[in-house]
Amino acid sequence: MKPSAIAALVVVSIAASACATTQNPPPDKGNMLSAAGFKMRMADSPARIASLKSLPPNEFTVKSQNGQPVFIYADPTVCGCLYVGNQDAFSAYQQMVFQQKLVKEQEMTAMMNEQASFDLGPWGPPFY
Repeated sequence: MKPSAIAALVVVSIAASACATTQNPPPDKGNMLSAAGFKMRMADSPARIASLKSLPPNEFTVKSQNGQPVFIYADPTVCGCLYVGNQDAFSAYQQMVFQQKLVKEQEMTAMMNEQASFDLGPWGPPFY
């Protein structure tokens, strides 16, 4: 077998093993919002549907109620609902998003370190 074919086979096997690693899929946004303390409100009447459509989709909107911020997340496509939460819920959600990004970065760093330490033995590093 040619050295280039061996190198290609090794690269493909590394890529396949990286894709095959078992990772927990990230929770969907609705689950994260609920876990953070947001309350789901279904758009179950014509007035609520119209109100849902008037909000920017998949974005937070901040309103004030009794002098306190109320965070509203409109999800017209997945659940056809609003998620409503206070400052504590929004802060908890932001912390969850930060933790999720941190985990992804750590996984990426570990994968890059694993690939960087791969040794082809007498063939040397690939593509040099």
